[in-house]
Amino acid sequence: MDISHRKVLKRVRFVDQAGNPLSNKSIRVKQTNHKFLFGCGAFDFKEYVDKGTEEYKQITDSWLEIFNYGTLPFYWGRYEPEEGKPDQELLMATAKYLQSKNVKVKGHPLCWHTVCADWLMKYDNETILRKQLERIDREVNGFKGVIDMWDVINEVVIMPIFDKYDNAMTRICKEKGRVGLIKAVFDEAHKCNPEATLLLNDFNTSTNYEILIDGCLNAGVPISAIGIQSHQHQGYWGKEKLEEVLARFDHFGLPIHFTENTLVSGSIMPAYIEDLNDWQVDEWPTTPEGEERQAREIEEMYRILFSHPQVEAITTWDYRDGAWLKAPSGYIRLDNSLKPSYKMLRKLVKEEWWTDTEVVTDENGYAMVDAFKGEYEVSADGRSQKTELTDNEEMTLTI
Repeated sequence: MDISHRKVLKRVRFVDQAGNPLSNKSIRVKQTNHKFLFGCGAFDFKEYVDKGTEEYKQITDSWLEIFNYGTLPFYWGRYEPEEGKPDQELLMATAKYLQSKNVKVKGHPLCWHTVCADWLMKYDNETILRKQLERIDREVNGFKGVIDMWDVINEVVIMPIFDKYDNAMTRICKEKGRVGLIKAVFDEAHKCNPEATLLLNDFNTSTNYEILIDGCLNAGVPISAIGIQSHQHQGYWGKEKLEEVLARFDHFGLPIHFTENTLVSGSIMPAYIEDLNDWQVDEWPTTPEGEERQAREIEEMYRILFSHPQVEAITTWDYRDGAWLKAPSGYIRLDNSLKPSYKMLRKLVKEEWWTDTEVVTDENGYAMVDAFKGEYEVSADGRSQKTELTDNEEMTLTI
């Protein structure tokens, strides 16, 4: 698979502080972060920041060995179970901790019909929408500079026809229509932080989602990226479906984020289950055979997605087994030991798709640098300089 678009090949002139060329010098070019977003649910960091236990330190330390992109929970019903009392302090501390580790943070989600705040139900639709927009103002403005990426609205294809229980968001989506509600919440988020990356996110990868995206773009909705969920509890999509989904969504010309990926290392959920949440089990164990299968499937999926030019991010939803639906869906087991999928992905992200090399300059200080796009520490003669390598344009670097 061609991954040349993930790399730079550029002529760099290395000079000293006085501007003199570093002639015939060996220069170390050491990557410190990827430009590509290798992500995972970062909910365990909230527990670590809150409790500081050795168990959660072990979990978060191993997480940081691979990932540079974390999703934090902003489910309205849990974030603000009592009106006017959001859990802002802990989420801010968690986001800042991740930021200090050079991790990009995304908030999920600003608007969703599930895990919605029950107290909204006492209001009329006009008031519900006003409070939804006020919630967006509070979060997007309040976390600006710490969280500048948001799943603005989640699972809108099903939102107006969702019938499992009454909720405030389904009410206003029925009234305003899908595109009307999406435009209202995106416009508000964009107004609060014009530089933010704003995602539309859905598990529905049918033509219905394509039609919805098309309608939104025609209405001028400022979508930064298309979010595609891929919870594969009922079996791996496979190469053919992955490529088919990519082909149907790349024509919009927008970046694509695989926002919620799940592959299990135990038994597969039966095909007759329509809503994954309906599968309730007492336990769902991982198995050695399942773990090998999970590692193979994740590797193939990552290679396919990494080779597609419009894919900018891949997020695995559960880092640890048992996080959602008790599924064995993580990279680590319940006892925090590393699964084959963890070791495989670490090898991909930090070895095969990673640059740590030396180049030798010519008499004028020039050298060609062939490297994966990202952040670097470049050093020579005991001195070092941080830089970013993200394009093929010639540059001069002072060390």
